Amino acid sequence: MLSKGTPYPLGATFDGDGVNFALFSENASAVSLCLFDDTGLVETASLPIEHCSHGIWHGYLPDAQPGLVYGYRVSGPYRPAEGQRFNPHKVLLDPYAKDIVGQWADSPLYFGYQPAHPELASVDDNTAVALKGRVIHEAYDWGDDEAPNTDWSKTIIYEAHVRGLTQLHPEIPAEIRGSYAAIGHPAMLAHFKQLGISAIELLPVHWHLDEPRLMQLGLQNYWGYNSINFFSPEASYWSQRAGTTPLSEFRDMVKALHSAGIEVILDVVFNHTAEQDHMGPTLSFRGIDNANYYVLNRSNAAHYENWSGCGNVLNVSHPRVLQLVMDSLRYWVNECHVDGFRFDLAPIMGRLDGHFTANAPFFAAIAQDPQLSTVKMIAEPWDIGPGGYQVGHFPQGWAEWNDQYRDAMRKFWLHDGVNRALFARRFAASSDLFHKQRRSPKSSINFVSAHDGFNLRDLVSYNHKHNLANKEHNRDGHSHNYSWNCGLEGPSEDPGILLLRMRATKAILATLLLSQGTPMLLAGDEIGHTQQGNNNAYCQNNAISWLDWSQADHKLTDYVAELIKIRRECSVLQNSRWWTGQPDEDDIQDVVWLNPSGQPLQAHDWEDAAGRALMVCLAKNLLVLMNASAHQIHFHLPVGIWSMRLASTGDPQSDFSGKDCRVAARSVTILQRDLSRNQGD
Repeated sequence: MLSKGTPYPLGATFDGDGVNFALFSENASAVSLCLFDDTGLVETASLPIEHCSHGIWHGYLPDAQPGLVYGYRVSGPYRPAEGQRFNPHKVLLDPYAKDIVGQWADSPLYFGYQPAHPELASVDDNTAVALKGRVIHEAYDWGDDEAPNTDWSKTIIYEAHVRGLTQLHPEIPAEIRGSYAAIGHPAMLAHFKQLGISAIELLPVHWHLDEPRLMQLGLQNYWGYNSINFFSPEASYWSQRAGTTPLSEFRDMVKALHSAGIEVILDVVFNHTAEQDHMGPTLSFRGIDNANYYVLNRSNAAHYENWSGCGNVLNVSHPRVLQLVMDSLRYWVNECHVDGFRFDLAPIMGRLDGHFTANAPFFAAIAQDPQLSTVKMIAEPWDIGPGGYQVGHFPQGWAEWNDQYRDAMRKFWLHDGVNRALFARRFAASSDLFHKQRRSPKSSINFVSAHDGFNLRDLVSYNHKHNLANKEHNRDGHSHNYSWNCGLEGPSEDPGILLLRMRATKAILATLLLSQGTPMLLAGDEIGHTQQGNNNAYCQNNAISWLDWSQADHKLTDYVAELIKIRRECSVLQNSRWWTGQPDEDDIQDVVWLNPSGQPLQAHDWEDAAGRALMVCLAKNLLVLMNASAHQIHFHLPVGIWSMRLASTGDPQSDFSGKDCRVAARSVTILQRDLSRNQGD
């Protein structure tokens, strides 16, 4: 029998003597705690929870131990038109479960309704297929683990997928490839340190499900943007080695990365859940308190708002749902030592009464939290709801993915339509978007490729997406990528095309890593990985997405590492001040913009639509020569003695004489002032 227990903390909590259970459901009429055998297939007890405080049902089970498998049956009205979808025939997963038992399958037993009559509740019991929670109590010795606490001005993000990063890595033992353990392996740590990155941003690691549509096509939700729980680490990324658990292996990974000075940022999906639209499965939130957990359509409560494009929207403005999100974030920081979060479709987190506001309860909750306010917060600043594009409008302290940077740099190097003025604005951390909001340059997360869209190699190898493997007749994915195949669609053995592609690749990487703001590098771009033209590989859990380390371009990796080294040595790329172009107390200008003749850019130079070349001098020390034209350009260097630091390619079209430099088409050359020989300049 259950005793009274306490309403806090929510979830199943072992105290050494028993387990306290607490579940929020304001609209339920009754709640039962269901216990199961170790397999989760046999229900061994159903215990009514008799105490409810402020909408939280709570009870204490004496002598219960970690390992106990449990779920809930929640009773109440089944009236979809009023937003109520209770069904006691369905065993439901605890939103606070720290470990999950069961295998997701495409089964009609998950439906809370009768397929032929959706207005009526199903009477089919789902015990055999229901996902259940398992009580855990995993102590962990963090030893001397210490968060790197890398300043934003020194942050370089590396976006990666847990499985795809290591699944084909020959230096990693086969039994741990594709797992949390593999990311913490010495081979990966050595690669990260060689590159010089400061943070790894992992695609979602919350427990997620494959959509039934994908399952029927023989595909999987590889990226994982379909969470059903916000506390359990995705078990498929666990190596299953004896003596480990998903949680312990995740913690080991974080500890290993911290030891290498690398922060861990998690991509989190709090905008929707895997329960899909009103015809989707009843797994957890929908059956526990549908009207509170989700944003219902105002004109038809049987349906959901769909600002996520995934069928539903989590109601983060509700106090208890907001508490769920905050508790999850604190769990990953406290129990797993995570250093930050990137929020998928983040405007949803800031919607109040359907409208985005930087003063939304979620942002206020983060800002006042003494712990969460100190970790890195990154927004994907768009959703598909009304007014969903919010780049530049998030609160102070937040950074944002800057798609305007991505598009401008792609067009500058691979197309046209970007004059020097627009290029400079994006290169200088998009001050038009962030400075006017009293935010710092770090607010702009600069990227040219990410998990969504073409990766860098494909950006210079394909004019069109090639997504037939997704089995949607090539209709999915973005059609406007500002890519260029350099003369031939797809793979080529033509030396001229390969040279042009390499020039453009290196030029784009140099631009990214020498821009003001926070650079983000997509895993695989540094080794020349291709996705065979697929720009929406969300469902490709295979060699299309997995990095092929056996084909790695090590010279490209060395080039990226040198760029990052140059960035770290450049003072104006290591501070948090906006560039002004004005001399400081030492008569050093943070940035000077020059034309190929070595003269400061004038008004007509800035606005010239055909202006495809310029020089950027940083801190009077670094000179970046950029030629985005289709022809070699002769640059006359400013006063000083300059030496070659790094060139996009070593082909004959690039030549440096000391006073002048010929720069090949679609390429970048980086020069450095010899200060020891320039004292009189």
